[in-house]
Amino acid sequence: MSRLFQPLLFLFAKCTKNELIRQLEFLKAENEILRKRVPQKRIHLNAEERSRLLKLGQAIGPGLKHLLTIVSYQTFLKWVRDRQENYVPKKTGRPKTRDELRELIVKMARETGWGYTRIMGELKKLGIKPPSRSTVKNILKAHNLDLGPKPGQGTWNQFLIQHAETLWQCDFFSKNIWTPLGMRQYFALVFLHVGTRKVYITKCSKKPDAAWVKARAEEFVKHFQTEEIPSTILMRDRDCMYSQGFDEVLKAQGIDVKRNVFRSPNLNAYVERFIQSLQQECLDHFIVFGEKHFDHLVAEYVDYYLHARPHQALENVPLTGEWPEPMEMLSSTGAESIVCTRRLGGVLRHYVRRAA
Repeated sequence: MSRLFQPLLFLFAKCTKNELIRQLEFLKAENEILRKRVPQKRIHLNAEERSRLLKLGQAIGPGLKHLLTIVSYQTFLKWVRDRQENYVPKKTGRPKTRDELRELIVKMARETGWGYTRIMGELKKLGIKPPSRSTVKNILKAHNLDLGPKPGQGTWNQFLIQHAETLWQCDFFSKNIWTPLGMRQYFALVFLHVGTRKVYITKCSKKPDAAWVKARAEEFVKHFQTEEIPSTILMRDRDCMYSQGFDEVLKAQGIDVKRNVFRSPNLNAYVERFIQSLQQECLDHFIVFGEKHFDHLVAEYVDYYLHARPHQALENVPLTGEWPEPMEMLSSTGAESIVCTRRLGGVLRHYVRRAA
């Protein structure tokens, strides 16, 4: 290979400076033409070829940038830096967002549903320099948080959460009762507070006319005033048994009566679920004889529901009163210290600790 370059080197030795410049320009043009004929856009060099170019290129100096065509001049400089001892490449790009700030951004998004621009403003208000808009957006995307606009006025679940503390639902339920005149259908009215799940059930009647319904509304007003439970909204269905007087009594107390739309039973789901529990856990187990028997069964279940029954939707906490702190171990007597309390002949059961 060296014999091939010897005539070229002798030619360069005999040439003047101007002639050398013209010859280098010719060789550079010829190299560019040849490169265009190469099918690969990028030529991969092995270690020996790279070392050879480094040795020859460093001897030329900065003027190499006008001659180098096989790679860019910046790539050649990178080869030079990589061969230097104790060289540590600088990190490029923006610095990584701190984990504490990322957690705060995700927390704000989950608790409020805000978009990235709103979160940036909140961070700035707290005296925290926010990252760029695109960085906040990427953080929220990485945690699968919805960044788009919320359609309409919000979901039904959001409405219930916002108004649960002052929202009541009501509905009728019935039971066939044996009377001296035979089987008759009796009706009662249930009021349920969505926030606390506390209920109020009226006395039953076989004739729930307008006067009876209005009187039950007045009883309900006295009940929530006595219990000091706030009430601003009452939701009911479009049952024809609700009279105009029923709505007027409630509106006079500042309660906004909302009628559900047609064919939407889920809008009154909480009180409907309570009625199902009342029927399945209590009323379906009895043949009811008379109004007093019916009212007694309902009153017993309501007392059990409020004071003894755990409520899964409320993390198994009682509706009224306080329960003891959970214990990791039973007492020395073990399971014998736990007794079953029965109501209504054992239909309703719950467990308590035996009195010392």
